Amino acid sequence: MLIHSEISKHLRDLSRLAPDGYFIGLHIRFAAPIMQFQTYPKEWIDYYTQQGYALRDPTIAWGFSMEGACRWSEFNLPDPFHILAEAKTFGLNYGVTVSCGKIASRTIASFTLHDREFREDEIAQISDLVRRLHDITEPPQELTKAQIEALRCVAAGDRHAAAAAKLGITQSAFKARLLSARERLMARTTAEAIQRAKEYRLL
Repeated sequence: MLIHSEISKHLRDLSRLAPDGYFIGLHIRFAAPIMQFQTYPKEWIDYYTQQGYALRDPTIAWGFSMEGACRWSEFNLPDPFHILAEAKTFGLNYGVTVSCGKIASRTIASFTLHDREFREDEIAQISDLVRRLHDITEPPQELTKAQIEALRCVAAGDRHAAAAAKLGITQSAFKARLLSARERLMARTTAEAIQRAKEYRLL
């Protein structure tokens, strides 16, 4: 799908700008992002998860309180659990956090380098790419009646032939409805589309 190709391109560009790792949480709603990507070292991810740092992380706290971009060294927030100091023991020595979007659907992303601070031009490029990712992954406000009917049939366990007959359309037309629903929901599979539609309260 076109949107997945665009997402992949932006992620490749971000990997070049932050070769030592990143975390991107897109459209965080009810404390969870609708999509997330990370390339931090596995050892840090495992340790971070085991310590339950997500709810204590100053980069996340900054992202919810501010919009824009800020180097970790310039944070003016408490870090009582010394998360940023511990990150350095895993090679995450310098970083920048970017935040954008409405508070009810906020995107927060952090990027790291082991050997130096990010330059202003790099931060500007990273911020632009994060904003693009945020924009292209904006959840839809609604689905068409045809898309909803098709997803409901599959969710109810109907096979394509039976669903098409139930709706009075051809199998190819039914498959086209499913494809359009997947594209609108940025889902790779119909099962993922159904799950996202439920999460967005569209089904």
